[in-house]
Amino acid sequence: MKDYVLAHDLGTTGNKATLYDRDGALIASCFHAYETRFDQVGWAEQNPNDWWEAICTSTRALLKSVPGMRESDLARSIACIVFSGQMMGCVPLDKQARPLRSAIIWADQRAVEQERWLAARIGREDMYRITGHRLSSSYSLPKMLWLRDHQPDIYRETYKFVHAKDAMVARLTGVFVTEPSDASSMNLYDLEAGAWSARIIDAAGLNAEQLPTLIRSIDVAGELTTQAAEEVGLVAGTPVVIGGGDGACAAVGAGVISEGSAYNYVGSSSWIALTTRKPIYDPDQKTFTFGHVVPDMFMPTGTMQAAGASYQWARDQLAPLEVQAAAALGISAYEIMNLGAESSPVGANGLLYLPYLLGERSPRWNPRARGAFIGLTIRHTRRDMVRAVLEGITFNLRVILDCFRKQGASIDAMRVIGGGARGRFWNRIMADVYGVPIQRLSVLEEATSMGAAVVGGVGVGLYQDFGIIAQMNHIAATIPPDPAAQAQYDKLYPIFDAAYMALLPIYDQLAEVNI
Repeated sequence: MKDYVLAHDLGTTGNKATLYDRDGALIASCFHAYETRFDQVGWAEQNPNDWWEAICTSTRALLKSVPGMRESDLARSIACIVFSGQMMGCVPLDKQARPLRSAIIWADQRAVEQERWLAARIGREDMYRITGHRLSSSYSLPKMLWLRDHQPDIYRETYKFVHAKDAMVARLTGVFVTEPSDASSMNLYDLEAGAWSARIIDAAGLNAEQLPTLIRSIDVAGELTTQAAEEVGLVAGTPVVIGGGDGACAAVGAGVISEGSAYNYVGSSSWIALTTRKPIYDPDQKTFTFGHVVPDMFMPTGTMQAAGASYQWARDQLAPLEVQAAAALGISAYEIMNLGAESSPVGANGLLYLPYLLGERSPRWNPRARGAFIGLTIRHTRRDMVRAVLEGITFNLRVILDCFRKQGASIDAMRVIGGGARGRFWNRIMADVYGVPIQRLSVLEEATSMGAAVVGGVGVGLYQDFGIIAQMNHIAATIPPDPAAQAQYDKLYPIFDAAYMALLPIYDQLAEVNI
């Protein structure tokens, strides 16, 4: 009997293989790391053969890790393989699904000239309206054009340009496909038509035959070939469901599968995403919209760069005593930091923090932006500074949230996932700044692989529908806004926004003197 879904989450640091049963319970998980190369400033590459090795290694380790089951029996019990994966990459493959060079991943920014060339060929406003995304060197299309300009032999030899997960699916099945969540992160996909944009393809001078076939995220891409089955340790003929990009799979893992629901992922970076029936187009292009893994739905999103990264910076630079005490007690330094920050009042005694330690993507789209404390006086303490950091991150996320609200989105509650969502104190700040209840889920850091498993299970009929996620990842706690604190934050929020705007010329001046 086919009782299990094998989900692979092909991330930036490694691949996580997870096994879920027909009741949605997590049976086992294994992780295999791989490296990223930064050969030049602005470049970021990974070897797709490392991804394949990670899939083979983690799959075999997973099969060995389930007590009471022989590997061969478990392999025969797998109903499907499914993927989530890092997005916005460029992987050139030959007809045998072998990589022709290293993958140019999402973090790579080399294709700035190609972005400018495209902007002259198709206006930035038109690009946003067609694809739901800004024209950016972060996306796949400019990276493809960089290969055309700098490595023309590889460009000509490429059979298909795909994403990370699609490359692995092609190697498993021999089928070259992608789906709406990854397709929409390429600057090539007509979001509302659900097809490759003929206008953009023509403007870019692309060969449309080099793009993968579009299917739904829940569709079976193909079956495991005999050769691939021998390498990964599974049974030939096992169905492979295409799955989706990591952000969209995380939305399913967070239970954000219907209109009006929203989630906030809090890790090193952070994002807010919704599920809607139509894209949300922001007049200032502060936010963007992906296709969803839920058929016929969309995922409007805004992503900030330094969320947990700001908190980690505060720990490393402002809390040496807390770090020492935490090590002695065997607890997280953040727990002690939070206890101290709670003694600082709402608004951190008038101290604001701008969380732009790594420049900023959405909502500012300003690589020159820099972090700052504003309002610092001799009376402020480290506890005030820690609280200001948490409040500043959350204010910045509210800018994203308000973009959606201004375009008519109704958000009744905010689900939170990711390592940063563990802190109850931060949950409370979020509730008060956002003005909606915060729903902290029981599973915070497995949501992406869990979401992929749901996509796969729905795709092969093991799960009736996406609603199974309610029993897989329930709401562990609900934190309502405190009216008094919310009113105080409503006064501070426009000051936070004005502070960023006032510093724009300063950011430019600093950049000009290379500071």
